[in-house]
Amino acid sequence: MDFNMKKLASDAGIFFTRAVQFTEEKFGQAEKTELDAHFENLLARADSTKNWTEKILRQTEVLLQPNPSARVEELLYEKLDRKAPSRVTNGELLAQYMAEAAGELGPTTPYGKTLIKVAEAEKRLGAAERDFIHTASINFLTPLRNFLEGDWKTISKERRLLQNRRLDLDACKARLKKAKAAEAKATCEGDTVPDFQETRPRNYILSASASALWNDEVDKAEQELRVAQTEFDRQAEVTRLLLEGISSTHVNHLRCLHEFVESQTTYYAQCYRHMLDLQKQLGRCPRGPPAPSDTQGDRAGRGLTLWTTVSSQGAIFPGTFVGTTEPASPPLSSTSPTTAAATMPVGPSGAGLAPPGEAALRLEEVSPPASGTRKARVLYDYEAADSSELALLADELITVYSLPGMDPDWLIGERGNKKGKVPVTYLELLS
Repeated sequence: MDFNMKKLASDAGIFFTRAVQFTEEKFGQAEKTELDAHFENLLARADSTKNWTEKILRQTEVLLQPNPSARVEELLYEKLDRKAPSRVTNGELLAQYMAEAAGELGPTTPYGKTLIKVAEAEKRLGAAERDFIHTASINFLTPLRNFLEGDWKTISKERRLLQNRRLDLDACKARLKKAKAAEAKATCEGDTVPDFQETRPRNYILSASASALWNDEVDKAEQELRVAQTEFDRQAEVTRLLLEGISSTHVNHLRCLHEFVESQTTYYAQCYRHMLDLQKQLGRCPRGPPAPSDTQGDRAGRGLTLWTTVSSQGAIFPGTFVGTTEPASPPLSSTSPTTAAATMPVGPSGAGLAPPGEAALRLEEVSPPASGTRKARVLYDYEAADSSELALLADELITVYSLPGMDPDWLIGERGNKKGKVPVTYLELLS
C-alpha cells in the first residue's frame, strides 16, 4: 500500500508539472520544442485521414441501412459480440405484401397475376440488396472500422506519449535555464544561500559554498535534460514510423474502395436485369396500350377513326386517331390548352366538327412524309387492339413517323406492306 501511495503521489506530481508547462506554453510564457515540418505534415495527414474515414464510414452505413434504429441495434449487437438477427429488406417486405394482396384479391385476375409477377421481382431485388449489404460490410466497412478502432488508437496513444515526453523535455530545459541563471548570479554576488523555491529542493550540505551547490544543480539538470531528450527522440521515432504507415492505410482503403464499387456495380446490374425481365413479362400481359394524353375529358374513345386537322394556311392534314371504344384506364394527365387545340377534330371549313364517318381516313391512304421517318426497335411484344393498330414483336425493327396533329403518345409504324398505329412507350427510337 505504501508503494502504491508513493507511485500515486509521484504520478500526481508529474501530471501537475506537465499541466503547468502546457498552460505556460499556451500563454506564451514558456518555450516549446517544435517538431520538424515533415513530422507536422505527417500529423496533419493522419488527422485528415481519420476525420474523412469517419465521415465515409458513417455515410456508407446510412446508405446501406437508412433506418437509424436498425443501425443502433446492429451497433449494440456488434459491441456485445453477438450475431445480429436476419432482417427483412424493404423489397422483400413489399414482395410479401403484394403476394398476400394477390391471394386475397384473386390470383387469377389480371391485377392479381401482375401483383404476383411484381412480387417475385421485388423478392429478387430484396435478395440482391441483402447480398450487396453483406458484401459491402465485409469488404469496405470492416476495414474502415479496423483502422479507426485499431491502427488509429495505437497512433493516438503514441502521440499522447510523445506529447508527454515533449512537455518533460521542455520542463527540463526550463529547469536548466533557471539553474544556470542562478549559478551566474551566485558567481557575481559571492556566496549566497540557495533559493530552493526557484529550483527543485535538494538535500545540500549547507556548509558548502552556494556556487558549488548551484554547480551540482546545473549538473543534475543537464543529466535530466539528456535523459528527457533521449526519451523524446525515441518516442518521436516510434510515432513517425506509425504516421508513415498511413500511406499503407491509403493503399488498403483504395483496394477496399474498388471492391465496394464492384459490389455496387454488380448489385445495380442485377436490379436492372430483374426489372428488365419484369418489364418484358408485363409487356406480354394482356392490357390496354399506354393511355395517351387526353385532351377532352369525355372523348368518346380511341380506336379506328383518323380525324383531320386544318393548318393555319387552310391545308388539310391527317390528324390524331380517335377511338370508338372505352379506354382501358383513365388518362394519366391532361395537356395544355395549346395541345388540346392542336389535337381537337376540326372539319375542313373550321366551322364545326365533322362526324367521324365523313372525316375518317383509311390507313391505306396515309403516306409517309418525304422526310422525318426513323427506324425504331420494338422493346416488348404488343397485340393490336383493332385493325388500325400494328401488332409488334420484341426486338424487331420497324419504320415510324408522325403525322401533323397526331397524338404524341402514338406513331405510325410500317413493317413491309403493313402499317398502323404503335405506342411510343413500346419503342426505342434509333438515330
